[in-house]
Amino acid sequence: MNRLLASGLWLFFVCAFATAQDTPGWLRYPAISPDGNTIVFTYRGDLYRVAAEGGTAVALTQHEAHDFMPVWSHDGRQVAFASDRHGNYDIFVIPAEGGMARRITFHSAAEYPYSFTHDNQAVLFGAVRLDTAANRGFPTGSQPELYRVPAGGGRVLQVLTTPAEDVKISGNGRYLIYHDRKGGENAWRKHQTSAIARDIWIHDSTAGTHRKITSFAGEDRNPVFTDSDRAFYYLSEESGSFNVHRMNVSGGRSQQVTFFKKIPVRFLSRSANGTLCFGYDGEIYTHGGS
Repeated sequence: MNRLLASGLWLFFVCAFATAQDTPGWLRYPAISPDGNTIVFTYRGDLYRVAAEGGTAVALTQHEAHDFMPVWSHDGRQVAFASDRHGNYDIFVIPAEGGMARRITFHSAAEYPYSFTHDNQAVLFGAVRLDTAANRGFPTGSQPELYRVPAGGGRVLQVLTTPAEDVKISGNGRYLIYHDRKGGENAWRKHQTSAIARDIWIHDSTAGTHRKITSFAGEDRNPVFTDSDRAFYYLSEESGSFNVHRMNVSGGRSQQVTFFKKIPVRFLSRSANGTLCFGYDGEIYTHGGS
């Protein structure tokens, strides 16, 4: 722990329903707010919010279904998440301060939110709904598509038929940064370097082009823009176990940011003021970032 503190990391979670001797573990999918003040995360199938500097966690959802994968709107007013309240996972939106969750997708396929659009008017999400005939004869779970739906509900539009996951959008709305999905490899498997290991790509929506950025033979995932969209943080096994790395959007050598051993870092997010947030060993950490 001294080494972590020296690296600028600090564990912050203190939960109201924990005893003094038993701090809850297995906190998942932390997402830090754009202003860097609040973190929403999943615990036992519900969403909770807590101040980024630590404190008492407050339930944002309380439902017998499984609520997870929270995503903040860029103005900090709303949180999108996935829930199986109606059987399969649909996209819901809830006020960031709490209130009634509103369902905005209604398809029979499972749907998972990645990001709000830059103007907060829509949510980008992944699902296996409808592949293009030029790609294959039928959609498959290992090759999901990218869609958008108005944040208030409405008609769903397909954005990409090529698999793009953990998508984040640039400040001007032109670029999408994402990791690909080449096949059905389990997302939780560690240390695999097969031909279907994930890489980071960027999509120029104006030019209609995709460009691969990372070249490591193993897994690179979960990119988030930084430095006015000129660079990005991401999770990579290049250092052995999953850690946070940084790279310029133009490519080149990566810079390792965290130095954890054995247990992988998961669920990377970043606030507008540069604070990074991620999960490690079932707990939630923040890092100064940039």
